Amino acid sequence: MAFSPQLSSPARPRKSPAVVIFLCFLAIVFDGYDLVVYGAIVPKLLAHQPWALTPVETGAIGSYALAGMFIGAILIGYLTDIVGRRKVMMVSIASFSFLMLLTAWAPTPELFGLFRFLAGLGLGGVIPTAIALTVEFSKSNRRNFNNALMFSGYAVGGILAALLSLAFLSTLGFQGMLALGGIPLVAVVPLLFKFLPESPAYLAAKGDRDQAERLIADYGLEQLTPIRVSGDVPEAGRFRTLLTGRLLAAMILFCLAGVCGQTLVYGLNTWLPQLMVIAKYSLASSLTFLLTVNIGAVVGVLVSSRLADRFGPRPVTATAFANSGFALVLMGTGIMPLPAMYLLVAVVGFGSVGAQILVNGFVATYFSGATRATALGITLGIGRIGAVLAISGGGVLVAASLGTFINFSVWAIAAAVGVVAVLSVPRLQAAAATTGVGMATEPAVSTDAIPH
Repeated sequence: MAFSPQLSSPARPRKSPAVVIFLCFLAIVFDGYDLVVYGAIVPKLLAHQPWALTPVETGAIGSYALAGMFIGAILIGYLTDIVGRRKVMMVSIASFSFLMLLTAWAPTPELFGLFRFLAGLGLGGVIPTAIALTVEFSKSNRRNFNNALMFSGYAVGGILAALLSLAFLSTLGFQGMLALGGIPLVAVVPLLFKFLPESPAYLAAKGDRDQAERLIADYGLEQLTPIRVSGDVPEAGRFRTLLTGRLLAAMILFCLAGVCGQTLVYGLNTWLPQLMVIAKYSLASSLTFLLTVNIGAVVGVLVSSRLADRFGPRPVTATAFANSGFALVLMGTGIMPLPAMYLLVAVVGFGSVGAQILVNGFVATYFSGATRATALGITLGIGRIGAVLAISGGGVLVAASLGTFINFSVWAIAAAVGVVAVLSVPRLQAAAATTGVGMATEPAVSTDAIPH
């Protein structure tokens, strides 16, 4: 059911939805910070003599937070519909921040890994909640761009982690850099408590129609737009629909592209500093490269969302993957001058984060409303496999001492597979016209800017 503001209601002060989107942006910033700061501290972890961690062990510990995020997104996403998005957002950020502090003070690598896993549970609840709120508080003609803008917080968090590591890693050590992840507990949660409204969709579902309509009027929202099955496919048959014929082939290829995208995003953000150290760059220079990756990612997120709207997601997504792979191969040659290396690293940032966002946008516009949400959930869930394998597998790669060219070029394989997967997705315009279960004819549900 869709609700609209009561026209007879007295005029009320109009509040800006930009405030809500900005608060969601702040929440996502610390997702990016957590990932990139771990990559920044990997050299320090390996050099920490009391723990004597190997690269393989360090990679495994890095993947624990991702496993926690996967579980947290499922469990806490379910609780969101029971207790409300506002409470879930505040509790998730508070728990994540507190556990980051515990991680910083962990006396053993075993507790260090445990606390990172538990922190991932909280962080996993932030992402779907931020998506839902951004969708609900955006006008229909701004949802795609607002989602991309909000998720640029991920790369901004990476930039923040790289800058702070350049400035303070040598003095604070890895413990101090992790402790900075506790800042949201005192800086962000109070802002959410004061300024973050509850979801109109949640209020309406709970029967509080008056409050939902007041929020719609206050924020100038067009209508409530919960994701629902549109009727062309029975709800119980969505999985069966996706697992037959050409849609099955499309799902397999989209999942493969998602794995490739998350492999690049998580693998490079975690292991790039150490790979640059192996390539004979100083740690400070390596952290600067990490900063450059995420600057390129911010530009990529904003530019690629506009290009995909204009030219379609298929060619733009394939181009992003291809650019990233080509840049990685050139980096591995070891013959590029320093300015060119910075440019190539920025291209990698564009082609990794940008490609992952575009994959999800492609999924959202490919499937109809009856199957879109289910298809996105499958693609994002299976894509997380790439993130876990990239972080743990990166440690195996470093330990193998295979040389600079292989160290960089092996990541280009994921980019190449991503290109092939995206270009091979079947075209279903004709099927959509006759069955209603292929390409969407209405505007896509704006979960297309999701990078996790």
